[in-house]
Parts: sequence; C-alpha cells; structure tokens
Amino acid sequence: MSKKNKTACITGAGNGIGRAISIAMGNEGYNIVCADINSDHANETLDIIKKNNGLGIVIKTDVTNFLDIKKMVSNTIESFGSIDVLVNNAGVTRTSGIMDLTEEDWHWIHNVNAKGTFFCLQETARQMIKQKNGGRIINMASVGGKGFVDVSNAIYAASKGAVISLTKTAAQELGKYEITVNAICPGITHTNILSNIIKKRSLEQNKTESEIIKHYVRDIPLGRANEPEDIAAMVIFLSSEGAKNISGQSYNIDGGLIPS
Repeated sequence: MSKKNKTACITGAGNGIGRAISIAMGNEGYNIVCADINSDHANETLDIIKKNNGLGIVIKTDVTNFLDIKKMVSNTIESFGSIDVLVNNAGVTRTSGIMDLTEEDWHWIHNVNAKGTFFCLQETARQMIKQKNGGRIINMASVGGKGFVDVSNAIYAASKGAVISLTKTAAQELGKYEITVNAICPGITHTNILSNIIKKRSLEQNKTESEIIKHYVRDIPLGRANEPEDIAAMVIFLSSEGAKNISGQSYNIDGGLIPS
C-alpha cells in the first residue's frame, strides 16, 4: 500500500501501544488520526508526530459510543479525504481473579474491547467500501484471547477471543472489497496496564515488582517482554504492500511464549 496521501486511524492512540503505532505510522508517511477518549493524551501523541514532521489530527472518541465512532470516521474524511488503515487498539482490563469479577466488569470490558472493535470496524468498512480502493483493518487482540491467563483476567480473555473470531469472519465478508482484516495478539508488553498489574500482584503476593516481572519473563523463550514498538512494527507490516494477500490471521507477538 503506497503511503502517499494515505490515512491511518488509531483508537487508543493516547498512550502505550497506541502511541507507538501512531508515531511509527506517522514516520512511515501516513496521515494520522489519533482517536482516544482522553484528548489530552492524544494531543501528546500528536505533538510527537508533528515534531517528526508528520501530519495528523486528534478526534476525541469513546469507542463504546456509536455516535462518537461515526464522528471519528466522518471527521477523518473531512480532514484527509479517505481512511485507508484502521487500527482497533483501544482496550481496557481489570486485574482480578475469576471469582471476584462482576457484571459491571463484564459490561465495561466487553463494551470497549469487543463492541468498540466491532462498530469501529463496521463504520470504517462502510467508508472503505465507498472509496472503492480496498483498505486494511488491524484489530488488537491478545494472547489472553488464546488462553494465556497471566496477562489479565477471564473477562478480558473472553473479549479478546471475540476479537480473534471477529477478525476471521470479517476477513471473509470484506475480502471481496479488497479489505484485509487481521489481528495482533501481544504477549506481555511494557505499558501502563502491565505496570498496574505488576503493582497489584506485588502487593497480593508480597513480592517486589522486579520479582513479578522476572516471573513473567522467565517463560519467554526470547527472554524479554515486548516494547510497544514491537507491536507497532507488525502494524507497519500488515499495512504494507507485502501483506496485501494476508487476511483473517491472528499473529502472536510474544517472544515465543505460546505456541499458536
């Protein structure tokens, strides 16, 4: 996919993986739409993109709100004329055991991770079909969606399993429009979410935070957790010409932690 006048919309662009993806794609020459519920954080991301001579805008977006999603797409078109890549990155979790999770947790996590991903995909696909130029949709899942439990909780895992399933079915339906749909399944990744998990488990287990992270890393064959830039590199590839015939796949970025 030639990046001349191409536009990428990234949800959850305000920090962590979303920020790394936004910066990397800006460096690749895409116009960047930083969509985030926290516009202050999104503007911090945009400032970095601009310092790197990139171009972008911020659109305050709550992915659980369908009107916000419609505004995200329409404002992108008003600003740049097309939406060529969507990265469905916005996500939430709560660190808790299966017996302590609540109905409120279920609704909150699924509303963002599953519902938000679906309706962002749907509204963006409508626009891509109208453009008649194909497109790339990349959903952020997790190794949790494939059964690795240490990364979060059962509800989070269920929501990311839904994202993986959605990726497969959407790829089949949207292929005739030359729209590819793929998912990325990060393993343990240095983000604010991981920091919060480590802090909580440090208190629960009466261990230092260093001991907790060593516990996570010890089972990774390559011996290290991801940096957000590792995920961004896969997004760049899946948006490239080299990935034009790849669709319906869910790729682990986890240092070899889980086998499939």
